[in-house]
Amino acid sequence: MRKLFALGLLAVLGLSVTSAEAQKDRQTPYWASISATKAMMRSGPGRNYPATWLYLRADLPIKVVETYPNWRKVQDPAGETGWMLQNLLSDTRTALVGGSEARPMHEAPDESSPVRFRAEPGVVGRLSKCAAGWCQLDVGGRKGFIRTDHFWGVDPGENID
Repeated sequence: MRKLFALGLLAVLGLSVTSAEAQKDRQTPYWASISATKAMMRSGPGRNYPATWLYLRADLPIKVVETYPNWRKVQDPAGETGWMLQNLLSDTRTALVGGSEARPMHEAPDESSPVRFRAEPGVVGRLSKCAAGWCQLDVGGRKGFIRTDHFWGVDPGENID
């Protein structure tokens, strides 16, 4: 029984090391999103550093600009930077609609295609199918295509399959 427990423990430890190593090797900068409904940004990579922001919005897009073991230095849509625990972040790609007026969400990635609905500034949605300056954005189950210059969450010229 002890041998079986020891083998199981080694397997779990081996998997967690592999996962941590994979996160360390990721090239920065890269896009992510906040996975928790409450996420604290800190001034440094540790719980002993003062909190600078409390985010209460899951799926908010962020850009990871630096890594440090279990911490990620992130930039938010307003340009604020600080450190968050890795487990508060997700690889899910999201976007924050910007500007001062509602943005058209088209049926196809083409300005002349019909507008399905309009997304207000501050709306967050999940990204997919980005190419040629357009992305498909899913806002609460409603999907449409939006120009990449109307939101924050992708690099210029970036393609997403």
